[in-house]
Amino acid sequence: MGGCDPRSSFSLNSCTPEPVCQSKTYTFENLDGIQPNTKYLGDATKADWVSSGSPIQYGTDVLLTMAPDTVGTLLASTIYMWYGNVQARFKTSRGAGVVTAFILLSDVKDEIDYEFVGADLESAQSNYYFQGIPNYDNELNITLSDTFDNFHTYEIDWTPDAITWLVDGQVGRTKKRSDTWNATTNQWDFPQTPARVQLSLWPAGLASNGQGTVNWAGGFVDWNSADIKNNGYYYATFESVTVSCYNATSPPGTNTGVSYTYSGYAGTNDTVVDGKNATVLASFLDTGLDMNAGASSGTSSGASPSSTAQTVPGLSGGSPADVDSHGSSSSGSAGSSGAASTDSSGATATGFSQGTSTGTSKSGADKLGVGKEKVLKGSAFAGIVAVVAMMAL
Repeated sequence: MGGCDPRSSFSLNSCTPEPVCQSKTYTFENLDGIQPNTKYLGDATKADWVSSGSPIQYGTDVLLTMAPDTVGTLLASTIYMWYGNVQARFKTSRGAGVVTAFILLSDVKDEIDYEFVGADLESAQSNYYFQGIPNYDNELNITLSDTFDNFHTYEIDWTPDAITWLVDGQVGRTKKRSDTWNATTNQWDFPQTPARVQLSLWPAGLASNGQGTVNWAGGFVDWNSADIKNNGYYYATFESVTVSCYNATSPPGTNTGVSYTYSGYAGTNDTVVDGKNATVLASFLDTGLDMNAGASSGTSSGASPSSTAQTVPGLSGGSPADVDSHGSSSSGSAGSSGAASTDSSGATATGFSQGTSTGTSKSGADKLGVGKEKVLKGSAFAGIVAVVAMMAL
């Protein structure tokens, strides 16, 4: 369902609101603020991040790891920002086919990216998508020093009028909304809806991915590399993330309520409501229409779901069928770093979890296949987590 996508066949009323922006600096001295995706029920006061895969404590940092036969690690913020500034300080991973990503992704597939391919440690790739519609002219590289050996501060400054990508305080790129007008659709092709912060490490270089994605990533992943032999996994090192909300006095960009919801199917910023709807579900069986649906069945909030949706809210960006994210027609479609909810064969992506064998992997941090805890395909998590943003009309 693409995270309660307004364009999906699911009712607006079946979706839950998403927690509003909170200005905060997140550090990783411990992993107490990270909750597995099998347990998170929409209460942003209980966790700062939702995880899939294997984050590991390393001093005061967190390592996002990717061992053989896994598809890496993903952290997604439990709050959404509707415009604002976000900075992440980290070192990337390295190696052909290995991709580190720092992105903003909304539940209607608006997306703003930093992506780093491990075969090129001197480039930060900036990119953006409007509602998951791929435009291969949107990517632009920013040159910098070795991203594996050096910490850099990567920054996205996002307003209703422009996106600016900065590295270590220096502007690398600016994209104005005024330059994104689409006369055919009569709309601005500009990211404009509340988005989660996502940090990820994932294997683009897999035989199961589209050839365009494999080529973009510099080739296939070497599962016998020095990092694998010495550590047992590839890794990216994250030190901190700072979110500064965009404090508008009137929409778009306000954050005075407790949740964001949508009032219509267009999925544009004029349909976003900054309101008072609850975001916390009592169990994995609940929905935005009935926040306590599981109570009668005796299901606890930590129980595995008995039925699930097809994708995870907030983690289903987009590229269309038959085209992978880097322009190659393929029977194994890959999405952008927020990948499509369907692959090129028409199969539904399984979403958020990243802890499974490479054979089921898609290319996109949020499209990387079901993990060992198979809770997402239909899981209540898909009705809860980002628990995105649709308003009961």
